[in-house]
Amino acid sequence: MRNESVALIRTPSEQQPPPPPAPRAERLRALAAEPFDLLIIGGGVAGAGAARDAALRGLRVALVEREDFASGTSSRSSRLIHGGVRYLEHGHLGLVFESSIERMRLLRLAPHLVRPLAFTWPVYKGARIPRWKLNAGLMLYDALALFRNVKSHQSLSIRQVLAAEPLVLSEGLTGGARYYDAATDDARLTFANALGASEAGAVVLNHASVRQLLLEEGKAVGALVVDHLSGQEVAVRARALVNATGPWSDEIRKLDSHSNREAPAVRGSKGVHISVPRERIGNNEALTLLSPKDGRVMFVLPAGTHAIIGTTESATRAHPAEVRASETDVEYLLASANAFFPQAHLTRADVVSAWAGIRPLVAKGYGGAGDAGSASREHAIDVSPSGVIAISGGKLTTYRVMARDVVNAVERQLGLARRKAPTDTLPLPGGDMRSLAAEMESARAITGNADVAHHLVRAYGSRWPQVWRLAAEDAALAQPLAEGLPYLRAEAAYGVSHELVHTLADLLIRRLKVAFETRDLGLAAARVAAEVMAPRLGWDAEETRRQLEAYARHAVRLFGVDPADS
Repeated sequence: MRNESVALIRTPSEQQPPPPPAPRAERLRALAAEPFDLLIIGGGVAGAGAARDAALRGLRVALVEREDFASGTSSRSSRLIHGGVRYLEHGHLGLVFESSIERMRLLRLAPHLVRPLAFTWPVYKGARIPRWKLNAGLMLYDALALFRNVKSHQSLSIRQVLAAEPLVLSEGLTGGARYYDAATDDARLTFANALGASEAGAVVLNHASVRQLLLEEGKAVGALVVDHLSGQEVAVRARALVNATGPWSDEIRKLDSHSNREAPAVRGSKGVHISVPRERIGNNEALTLLSPKDGRVMFVLPAGTHAIIGTTESATRAHPAEVRASETDVEYLLASANAFFPQAHLTRADVVSAWAGIRPLVAKGYGGAGDAGSASREHAIDVSPSGVIAISGGKLTTYRVMARDVVNAVERQLGLARRKAPTDTLPLPGGDMRSLAAEMESARAITGNADVAHHLVRAYGSRWPQVWRLAAEDAALAQPLAEGLPYLRAEAAYGVSHELVHTLADLLIRRLKVAFETRDLGLAAARVAAEVMAPRLGWDAEETRRQLEAYARHAVRLFGVDPADS
């Protein structure tokens, strides 16, 4: 491409985006140099959301994350922003109401990352939830959303179900319903909050873990933080500390000498998803199904050229860093999908990727093994005797409420007057666009590629021209990262300069979904990305080799499938 093409970039977005985050060395120095009002440990969606909320209230905030933003549960979800229709069965009406309100809010604040999604729910003879009960439940679902959802639910006849999903099982079908929720890119939603926190003045650092809490006269006053990229250790002083590490919460509690080390505050529920080529199933939209294996609610979700099947739900004591799908989990999901799409004949060979995450449920609301599905997804905040504030439980959809509540607790602890962050009205980074449709049309006209345009706008929102400008200035960066996918090499360069990307996994697993969508888990794309990232991160040939080996280990750790459960 010629340099002149840069001048042709015109988009509906009018505001210039903020400058990129400060260099890592500068952020590391800032951690050691200044005392903070608040140190947040954990860069999942709750921690990143709390950092943004607190920074927007004017607090001096530091956020540290042991691996990368969203490297745990926040990048291994069903990628849904939903009211939680399945929670109605268990009477969690307050949570459904709260989730429904947040769903509509996020559709406004992050229109690039959160999009409406129609669900078809087919009902069969003898189903655990008959048609009348489903429609009554969905009427309540609409009511709890104050009838402000994308659209109200519709009862569907047999003919209407098959018109919507022609390949779904017709034998025994009695009808069904259509209702509406929303889909998201979970990892990018989390990162948007971390980036928003940085742009509001917070010091955010990934690949930096807490080795020790600093205690003075029995009170937590900071932490020793280790930078995994340089090995440097810094003492971070803060007036308040928040433990937002999700499934790792009890590990941070063990660093607090005043915490109860015996009773866990968090219990893990393992959820597994698999990705298969969408053409193998042939679903048009999303489907909600009751697994014939055990009757639990599961989904078949559209994800570009792939379909996501999930999720399982089982109690687990696996370490969060080691939890993976098992062959038993994969077999369960394949069998469930095949039952409803009999022409698919899905086999193990159809699975492109499989992943597992641990939902950090509040232990006191968790009945134990076999009760994970009915455990509440509501969040809880507790304060240790040393003053460390911990946030547990919750769900992706309600992260903003979790963040608000935990920062309210911080202000109470610090004796500050309650202030309100504008997180309910201020768009997330990239969400400040007048029209998503106009942005898409502009991107198609400028890039000349509908798939690339759709991806860029969905990932970066109003900031997509910054990424495309790199491709327009350097033809090599306009080439794909992975064959057959809309990701550009320019995104590797942009990730390093603007999105706190320091490793290949940061880019290929969390900023982008390459590892989820390629059978080699992104290994070929890693070699391409390394060529772009190496000169920008100062990697020599030996370091590049180490980074490629580290990526391969990381991908296997996340996406490898364990033997069948005994």
